[in-house]
Amino acid sequence: MAVTPRTGPLPGRPESYWMDSTGPTSYPPLAEDIEVDVAVVGGGIAGLSTAWEVARTGRTVAVLEADRIAAGVTGYTTAKLSSLHTLVYERLRSTRGAEAAHLYARSQQEAVEHVAAVCAEVGIDCQLERAPAYTYTVRPEDTDKLRDEAAAARAAGLSAEYTEVTGLPFDVAGAVRVEDQATFHPRAYLLALAADLLAQGGVIHERTRVTGLREGSPCRVTAESGHTVTAKAVVVATHYPVFDRALLFARLSAQRELVVAAPLAPGQDPGGMYITQDEGKRSVRTAPYGDDGGRLLIVTGEGFTPGTGDAAAGFRALDAWMRERFDVGETAYRWAAQDNSVTDGVPMVGPFHPGARHTYVATGFGGWGMSGGVMAGALLARLIQGEKSPWADLYDPRRLLTTVREVPSLLSQQAEVAKHFVGDRLRSHVDSVDEIPAGSGAVVRVEGRRCAVHRDEDGGLHAVSARCTHMGCLVAFNEAETTWECPCHGSRFGTDGEVLQGPATKPLEPRELPKS
Repeated sequence: MAVTPRTGPLPGRPESYWMDSTGPTSYPPLAEDIEVDVAVVGGGIAGLSTAWEVARTGRTVAVLEADRIAAGVTGYTTAKLSSLHTLVYERLRSTRGAEAAHLYARSQQEAVEHVAAVCAEVGIDCQLERAPAYTYTVRPEDTDKLRDEAAAARAAGLSAEYTEVTGLPFDVAGAVRVEDQATFHPRAYLLALAADLLAQGGVIHERTRVTGLREGSPCRVTAESGHTVTAKAVVVATHYPVFDRALLFARLSAQRELVVAAPLAPGQDPGGMYITQDEGKRSVRTAPYGDDGGRLLIVTGEGFTPGTGDAAAGFRALDAWMRERFDVGETAYRWAAQDNSVTDGVPMVGPFHPGARHTYVATGFGGWGMSGGVMAGALLARLIQGEKSPWADLYDPRRLLTTVREVPSLLSQQAEVAKHFVGDRLRSHVDSVDEIPAGSGAVVRVEGRRCAVHRDEDGGLHAVSARCTHMGCLVAFNEAETTWECPCHGSRFGTDGEVLQGPATKPLEPRELPKS
């Protein structure tokens, strides 16, 4: 089976606007054994928010980031700060009761307000703008769902209403509108938060991949370099937990979504942030762009499980959708965001597993990691202090009742994992290395072993093991992003095998190709 060649350049520059509009960081790697009160593994919004909140209690804290802070999932988000999470409230009210829906709404809205308060307290300029949030549909048959969601969100305490009027340049059948939401520049916010963390005595170590965790009193985390951090408490905030304690991975599913961004014509800002499940999901917001009051339109959608989608076709479809509906200039950026969802729809924030005493986790934000990450930081800081948040039980990873209710979704998800784990081994993606065109990659059997082979633009071949180092599933090539991706749990690797995204912590092993 030959690999389909590319069909022309993709729209936009392959970079996140948030990354492109801020400078790099250069915190030192961990170079010696250290001891702190709290070690936070992961330097995204959940990890940095937790570290900052902990430092404010007077405890010493160290952040350990495998690459660069605010440069992973958080650096590639769409950065909506909202408590309106598509259609969450009616589902919560039905499955966990009115009080759970109320606690969810309160915790998420407080996170939105907390960012505004922190910006004022610390003096952070991160383009924070207040805007309403909308969940809309263009299908008349779906308006009843939105009416129900508006009622459930309003009963949960949000300023929600059902409407048929939006600022979008096209008609909608109906929408849920919630006031007092926000957008911001996530990386500008977190880089300022990191600087303030250091001013409070915290430390940050980049290029420090954590590969080991020993729980106890005290706990000890071990970096790839062999250096250790001894701590009274450990928080794992690596987006997808890098340690499979309590089999949390069985309750998580990874989703990758594409993003395109283009300058918007003056006067065309739709005046809010919008999301719909129609047309494969579409999410829309704007951000300040340039020095002349311009706006950048940011559109997200075309989601797929890592290792299964055609990202190039998705980028083109998303760009075409944007251009058909908005008066935009030349596409400036394209990037992709990845997130994990829990089978019961609620993030897991709290003790790592039933036996945990000093280890905590934050994961499963389901595409709403900005408010979720801020919420997690405040919640975990209170737990570490020995206090209990009003919504600690709602987010507790050890929750049992909803785990029972999750069984159908969990079984379906694990059946999909099993399909890839077993089915992908029954075939090679191509029969010969010669079939791989320049700029592409494929899995091929070489001397009895499956290799992931990439041919660069100059024709050079780069071969690594095709088995993901997390649980052994076969990876697949994402041509649009030039990466190897695991369809089972979402790990991503560079063409040289380097880990780009967990849960994997070890690179794909290099492979030698026979000389032709």
